Amino acid sequence: MSDLSRPLAPKIIAIANQKGGVGKTTTTINLAAALAEKGKNVLLVDLDPQGNASTGLGVEVVDRKLTTYELLLDDHSISSIVQPTEVENISIVPATVDLSSADIELYSSEKRSYLLKDALKQQDIDTFAFDFILIDCPPSLNLLTVNAMVAADSILVPLQSEFFALEGLSQLMLTIREIRASANPDLRIEGVVLTMYDSRNNLSQQVEADARDNLGKLVFKTVIPRNVRVSEAPSFALPVLNYDSNSKGAVAYRALASELLTNNKRNTA
Repeated sequence: MSDLSRPLAPKIIAIANQKGGVGKTTTTINLAAALAEKGKNVLLVDLDPQGNASTGLGVEVVDRKLTTYELLLDDHSISSIVQPTEVENISIVPATVDLSSADIELYSSEKRSYLLKDALKQQDIDTFAFDFILIDCPPSLNLLTVNAMVAADSILVPLQSEFFALEGLSQLMLTIREIRASANPDLRIEGVVLTMYDSRNNLSQQVEADARDNLGKLVFKTVIPRNVRVSEAPSFALPVLNYDSNSKGAVAYRALASELLTNNKRNTA
């Protein structure tokens, strides 16, 4: 029986694609910023040993005292690890390169696929009243990504608008099916978002057409354009919405957040 004294649980979305360079971390940061701008309280869990999401939100390595490594493998409460960022309404569980060894260490745990889920279900997370938890996954289908899928309510897949983009999705979809069959039967695909889209480029248009033909309504109507401001923003440790609020990239991520919120209202109605 559910505990009626506890607040409504946050929606947990894993942003995943085993291929690197598809705009996964960029999408995680800027979707978080767009949701925060709409008044949503967001936690970003950096599950990538590169720690780019942490850097992109201005969290210096020296300030990452407790990280996702400790969250998964040490006996720390989540409230001791969550830290605020410079962006209003966004908190983070940061990552460092230490996380790169976690995948090996996880194999020795009987609950190796459930450690992140258990961490995010700790009751002290209620004090933060998060509306959304976004998990930035590593660019591989390893145990860290499996942990994210087991913990998540849904998966959001960034898909770069380039040749062979759809080919890499088959293994990801197979992994999602396996997780549904074994550890998380309620896991669903939040959607596929086309990134680095150039409307002047025939290839981008063809990738979009192929994606919509093959995946139908799973593909978000919003596409994220190739935009220099989106590329520049991380070097200033800011989401593009804060770096250049009127840029095409910022406008697109606001539209993506709006579409996601609308879809979730429809799915919970």
